[in-house]
Amino acid sequence: MGIAFKFGHDIDTDVIIPARYLNASTPEHLAAHCMEDAGTSFAQKVKAGDIMVGGKNFGCGSSREHAPISIKACGIKVVIAESFARIFYRNSLNIGLPIMECPEAASEISEGDEVTVDISTGTIENKTTNKQYQARSFPPFMQELIRAGGLIPYIEGRKKNA
Repeated sequence: MGIAFKFGHDIDTDVIIPARYLNASTPEHLAAHCMEDAGTSFAQKVKAGDIMVGGKNFGCGSSREHAPISIKACGIKVVIAESFARIFYRNSLNIGLPIMECPEAASEISEGDEVTVDISTGTIENKTTNKQYQARSFPPFMQELIRAGGLIPYIEGRKKNA
């Protein structure tokens, strides 16, 4: 279970991780500045297992993978949004950050709600309001990729087992 941090529509990658912090690309450095330009103290409040909720077109803008890396490095378990920019969607899965499109959940979950997510079934439950939502679950291959921590660790693991 995690606490929901809610953001609006069209949150672009420069809001997620401002370009001025890209001179160092360690996950810890990026996490310290995640969502800084959203006018929040998100990076200081977020805890491992928390949930990020966005509106439409979450992750639009630049194609750099620093944005999902900064979110994952903060400890976010999953990002739920009405919709995602396609390149952000792919970058997120490539680095092992689960993201779920579920417009109803994204609209109805409020800042501070306690939320549980089952990635394997696509079930999202808002414990604060006792409402349950159903997102599309990831196919088994994508679940393995996420469990491995992303595409590169997944491939490296398969090489070791070959």
